[in-house]
Amino acid sequence: MSLLINDKHHTIYIYKAFLISISLFIAIVSLSGSSYGSEKEWVIVIDPGHGGNDPGAVGSFSYEKNINLAIALKTGDYIRQNEKNVKVIYTRNDDSTVDLLERPQIANRNNADLFISIHANWAASKNVLGAETYIMGLAKDQENLEVAMKENEVILLEENYSTKYEGFDPKSPESYIMFTLMQNVFQEQSTELASKIQTQFRERVDRKDRGVHQAGFWVLFNTTMPAVLIETGYMTNLSEERYLNTPQGQDYLASAIFRACRDYIDEINLRSGISAVQNTDSTVKPGNRQPASVAPGQLVFMVQIATAVTKKELKPENFKGINDIKEINTQDRIRYATGSFTDYSEAVKYRRKLEAIYPDAFVIAVKDNKILPLQEALDKTRKK
Repeated sequence: MSLLINDKHHTIYIYKAFLISISLFIAIVSLSGSSYGSEKEWVIVIDPGHGGNDPGAVGSFSYEKNINLAIALKTGDYIRQNEKNVKVIYTRNDDSTVDLLERPQIANRNNADLFISIHANWAASKNVLGAETYIMGLAKDQENLEVAMKENEVILLEENYSTKYEGFDPKSPESYIMFTLMQNVFQEQSTELASKIQTQFRERVDRKDRGVHQAGFWVLFNTTMPAVLIETGYMTNLSEERYLNTPQGQDYLASAIFRACRDYIDEINLRSGISAVQNTDSTVKPGNRQPASVAPGQLVFMVQIATAVTKKELKPENFKGINDIKEINTQDRIRYATGSFTDYSEAVKYRRKLEAIYPDAFVIAVKDNKILPLQEALDKTRKK
């Protein structure tokens, strides 16, 4: 499907709106939310879609908002009962109205490690059924776009929605072009969680697996952590609507989501838990380096590991034992990076060593304590 904008001014406006919104998202990982060690308490924010004056999809005898809430509360109960080191926060725990803009901000304010939005789907055909999970991205086909448009329409119920959502029109396919410009740094982790959820739905709950997809959901757009939106079934399919309304069906779906979260957490902890434990000298092997001196005007490649709004003292215990930390101020955020390499490939190798304790670390180019576009820096080094 082609999403072309013929109006030049509309394009500029959408792009400007995007840049404002993406400032929250592209912040990467906050200091308190980026630690995945076994000693860290995980925070999971569960978002029951719709609620209050927004019923969501309407079935033959039920409202989506009630199904979402029931499954969300049961999911949280399963997590609390079985995972001792996980804190569960709900965006709503009753039939209340929560703005679409506020839901991801609840997760951001609480430095959540995972954001899970629970929904039920709608289709023009009553024969469509099954469960699917979405991550943030550009819809690659008309069906995925329609799902996102349907979920995003809730903003039309809010006052001053045009101003709040920077001119975004949930009914206009052209508005969704803003998502083509977004680089989702949590795409890999979000996909990993989404895949685990779908596996549980298929193998343990015997639901039709409709797969993992990308689409432009506002509720996922401003999250600063791995995030998924789950469509547990179709309200427009009578047999599935009945299933979604039964206590047993809700239990099965909730337990499937819990098991997927448990498996994801166990995998991350196994991957990083041992490495994240500090040695007696308060350092870990990947970061046991002496800070490198950089000459004025020298272009170097570093590995960014975290960002923060307020300053953090540059000591190893604040960065999982890494003692080679440099602070870089960029607009309203502070970036923390480690390593200093004139060779990009060496910086990539170092990033791989840090993956165990900072899974979301990535390479940046720095000159005179300012970050340069990576491709521009690579072009400059190749010309030398």
